Formats: sequence, C-alpha cells, structure tokens
Amino acid sequence: MVLCGNAVTVYFALDSIRLAVFTTLAFWLVLQVAYFANVLFLIWRSSGVRGEQRAQLFVSSQKVPFRPSDMMT
Repeated sequence: MVLCGNAVTVYFALDSIRLAVFTTLAFWLVLQVAYFANVLFLIWRSSGVRGEQRAQLFVSSQKVPFRPSDMMT
C-alpha cells in the first residue's frame, strides 16, 4: 500500500510515469535494505544471550503458575 501511494503521489506531483516507476523502485529497495538490516540486528541481539542465560530465562518462565481463571474471559 505504501508503494502504491508513493507511485500515485509522485505521478500526480510530477506528471511523469517514468519518475513514478523509478522512485517507487528506489523506495522498494530502501524498504528491503531496512528490513534486511533489522533482521540482522535481531539475530545479532539474540546471539548476545549466552546459553546459561537462555536456560535461566526458560526456567524462570516455567515457574509461572497456571490459574483456571486465566482461561475465563
């Protein structure tokens, strides 16, 4: 939707289909690079947690008691 909005805006602002296609493709490339960088950052951040810390987080998450009232809304 963002890319379509970008294409329509550029087309109406500059009245050029060639520029609309070019800017839309450039914007698409920027979005893809940002998405890829975000994925790499999340992988890097998750690898910073050591195995012992992961085990402690898992054990502490298992200590949450179950209450039947949690199932009722």
